[in-house]
Amino acid sequence: MTALSLMASLNIQPAQAGDLLLMHRWSTPAELAALNVLRDKVESRGDRWIPLAINGDGARGRTVLDMLAEGIAPTVFLEMHPEIYRPLAKMGRLLTLERQFTNTGLIEHLPELVRQAITVDGAVVKVPAALHADATIYYNKDVARAAGIDPETWTSLDAMWADFPAIRKAGILPLAIGRQPWQITYLAMSLLASLGGAEPYNATFGTRPDPRALNDPAFADMLTWLRRFQQEADAAARGRDWNIATRMVISGQALMQIQVDSMKAEWHAAGKAEGTDYGCIFLPGARAVPFSVESWGLVGGSSPEADATARAFADDMTAIDTQTRFAAAMGAIPVRRDAWTDLDGCATAAAAAVERPGYAVPTPMLTTPVPWILAIQTVLTKYWDDASMSPEQAIHALRNAAPRALANPSGH
Repeated sequence: MTALSLMASLNIQPAQAGDLLLMHRWSTPAELAALNVLRDKVESRGDRWIPLAINGDGARGRTVLDMLAEGIAPTVFLEMHPEIYRPLAKMGRLLTLERQFTNTGLIEHLPELVRQAITVDGAVVKVPAALHADATIYYNKDVARAAGIDPETWTSLDAMWADFPAIRKAGILPLAIGRQPWQITYLAMSLLASLGGAEPYNATFGTRPDPRALNDPAFADMLTWLRRFQQEADAAARGRDWNIATRMVISGQALMQIQVDSMKAEWHAAGKAEGTDYGCIFLPGARAVPFSVESWGLVGGSSPEADATARAFADDMTAIDTQTRFAAAMGAIPVRRDAWTDLDGCATAAAAAVERPGYAVPTPMLTTPVPWILAIQTVLTKYWDDASMSPEQAIHALRNAAPRALANPSGH
């Protein structure tokens, strides 16, 4: 769409003081429920909420940079990856937040993982929205009981796998998996952190990835396990969205799913309760667990009034009452420690993991250069689809892709 036709389709009038044009990519019922929590907060102050839903994220879809190039200036935009923030800063279109968050007292309540996630090149430029535990297993307790197993007793992936025959004997799939490139990469990321711990994970998915990490035994081990997961995938896995896989577990078609803890919101939307209907654990024996920090950026430079509206949004998003309600709707945990009250069992475990030294690691979308993420995704998708491809061949392909993908690792 051209800028004018997009504006017309959204019925957006010329910007006025108090207009909040919010660019996001959320679409599930739980995500939209969380947005409505935020909308209520914004509109209670009298600002006008104007949502702009865009498919895809900064690595694959339209970004705030595209919008600005077309003459549309969102007030705030949803984006974790730092590569979107750097060009905005160079353009003078990015608001910084360290002074604001220090004055409100927010900074002192943020875990170190969150502080690092919202900082790009030494400046606080993101508004933290929600803290997600990745690499989480949510499982159906009725299915587990029917198969005569207890996932809480698993101490390793091998122990988990040993129970799969009993699940299949009960006529149920052990795993609900979606064969989409990003989901394959997500599973591989989770396995690498779980099997190898923080060191090989950060060397692979850090700010400056080191191709020598491909030589770590944990990387080959991850590929071996990824193949086992691929062989457990059912014939309908290709193209399956993550939330469809979640519904398979909720309905009892499958025992469990490995995905971000947003799954919890889907369980709650289906009227299910933790402890009775579902349980949650990290990957058995996990040596590290990746976390995501959903974040908003603030576009500055349009007008003093627009800047003020954006900054008011930042205060709204990070207020304790908003954080509590937003995280509950999202299936996440609040980003600030002083909002960690009345957490359920799954959220309590995630909060404890965040505070455990060396255990919580950032998702690649908070750190890793996009070309390297895409190179890994391409190779892992080929590896998933080609059962004859060995771990050694996959590693060789990644070594060949590394020089080009990492030619400019800083993202500048």
